[in-house]
Amino acid sequence: MQIKDFYKKLGIRIKKLRIEKGYTQEKLAEKSGISLDYLGKIEVSINRPGLISLLKISNALEISMEELFKTL
Repeated sequence: MQIKDFYKKLGIRIKKLRIEKGYTQEKLAEKSGISLDYLGKIEVSINRPGLISLLKISNALEISMEELFKTL
């Protein structure tokens, strides 16, 4: 898998999990401490989040990092 494909799938996965949780982008951004702009760009694979950002997102979604990467 190419890097760009990985980040595209990751963004789709984060969006799916966010929607399943009933969160808006604004709510997830607030809960994770990540800016709304940055989160939006992660979901559409413009930004490539680092490990700390992914940990913040998984914590805000109340899931493990393992669950975040599941099915990628």
